[in-house]
Amino acid sequence: MDIRKFKEITPGRIVPIEGGEHAYVPNPLPPKWKFPERLWPLLVEARGNLMLLEGLGRHLHDPSLLFQPLQGREAIQSSALEGTYATPRELLLFELEPKQPTQQDDPAYAWREVFNYQLALRFGTTTDLPLSLRLIRKLHGILMDCVRGEEHTPGEFRQLQVAIGVSRRFVPPPPQHLKDLLDAFEKHLHTANDYDPLVDCFLAHYQFEAIHPFRDGNGRVGRLLLAIMIQHRCKLTHPWLYLSNFFAKNREEYVHRLFQVSTNNSWGEWIEFCLRGTIEQAGSTIECCDQLRSLKVDYMQRIANIGGHVRLNRIVEDLFRLPIVRIVDLPTRLSITYPTAKSDVDRLVEAKILSELPDTPVKAFSAPEIMRIVYAGLE
Repeated sequence: MDIRKFKEITPGRIVPIEGGEHAYVPNPLPPKWKFPERLWPLLVEARGNLMLLEGLGRHLHDPSLLFQPLQGREAIQSSALEGTYATPRELLLFELEPKQPTQQDDPAYAWREVFNYQLALRFGTTTDLPLSLRLIRKLHGILMDCVRGEEHTPGEFRQLQVAIGVSRRFVPPPPQHLKDLLDAFEKHLHTANDYDPLVDCFLAHYQFEAIHPFRDGNGRVGRLLLAIMIQHRCKLTHPWLYLSNFFAKNREEYVHRLFQVSTNNSWGEWIEFCLRGTIEQAGSTIECCDQLRSLKVDYMQRIANIGGHVRLNRIVEDLFRLPIVRIVDLPTRLSITYPTAKSDVDRLVEAKILSELPDTPVKAFSAPEIMRIVYAGLE
């Protein structure tokens, strides 16, 4: 790590480690930084968009119709930031029938990693556990289950020195500093301060990434935790806001802004970046929700036009949570026979709601219009 890049006003300190190198130890939160007046308009707009999204979500008949697809998109985008790639189709098919990868080059490793992210996100946004180190360890354990890197002590904080980047661009705190740093981090999560709750979530996200408490998976756990913190701290009824899509589109700036906080005390630029992301992602989610609601009304009209059984409505409802369906799964789910299930799917194909997916082990169908709305740009 090039310590010449760290200015005197850095919000932490440089400490020597073995091999004549150095590591960075961040100061406990809150920082000695005053929220600048120039950012107030951005904060007002960001909070306004977030409240619009909350109001829209509250009036949904079934909120999971929105936040479950959003969680799938978040899992794909956050994992891609770490070099783990899965298409929406691959993730959705894997979700229908999860399996344990068996070989090192098995593509199911990537699918499992993304699927685990989704499981961790669902756990974190539904558990009764408070924001705590216990919750963070649990998220990491779920994330690292049955994937490459599971030997890196899932659910346990590291006891080794780690470095970020091929050139060791950033070296997080030595392991002997972690207990004090993490205890202070947990205390901050439950201590009132003068910052807006949304801003404080972004301060905490930086702090978590600077501490880097695990051997692997820190970026993904940090972004998981950010979504959960925003739900808790901003008092949202459901986890509506996910920023990995914005971070992925602006990956270089995301990494740069985090690094600049450590080297130059550039809190203002980091918070500005996150507020811009909040405005963009909240607006995008509102648009997505409007499109899904309109499409659902259209689907119900199509079913009525073909004189479909009321059972088709239930299949369509479930498509908004998981826009892929297999005939073999419907008899158990709907307590019907296989021929009836096949007939129902055929009717939905006739209504142009479903389309058969090619090259699948078991015949499967997707709702392409839902896929286009939820996974725009990821196909």
